[in-house]
Amino acid sequence: MGIEHEYVNPIPDQVARKSITFAGGTTHAIGDHDGSGDPATVFTVTGRVHAEIVAICTTNLAFDTNATIELGIVGNTACIIEQTDLTVEAMIAEEIWHDATPDSEFELWSVAKDCILTDGNDVILTVGTANVNSGVILFVCIWTPLSAGASVVAA
Repeated sequence: MGIEHEYVNPIPDQVARKSITFAGGTTHAIGDHDGSGDPATVFTVTGRVHAEIVAICTTNLAFDTNATIELGIVGNTACIIEQTDLTVEAMIAEEIWHDATPDSEFELWSVAKDCILTDGNDVILTVGTANVNSGVILFVCIWTPLSAGASVVAA
């Protein structure tokens, strides 16, 4: 008779949340595409983590013509959510931003961006071409440490 073993994850998933309020009309604020607030750090990563990232617009975005946004890391600013042209794909409250065409208030969990991040590869939001003047996006990162002392915190 064999012994059955039940796998128990010794470290439960962790959650980090960051709400970004755009103020592109204010010099160097988040949303001012050519100011010091661009890109904006959303999450700071220490160690190695497995992360699933979801972004939900909570207040309609208002923007200048040709404004774009994307989510990624330094050196690959659209690796988590590709560049979204807001002039074409206006983002309104309750839309889930997971690709270049946010268009739904309902999505399967499988659209969540699933990635492995290593130490110092902080998650950044980049505004390109023109300002995003107002609106709010809530970012949620559900993460599991892959190395001792690993963490993801809202920046």
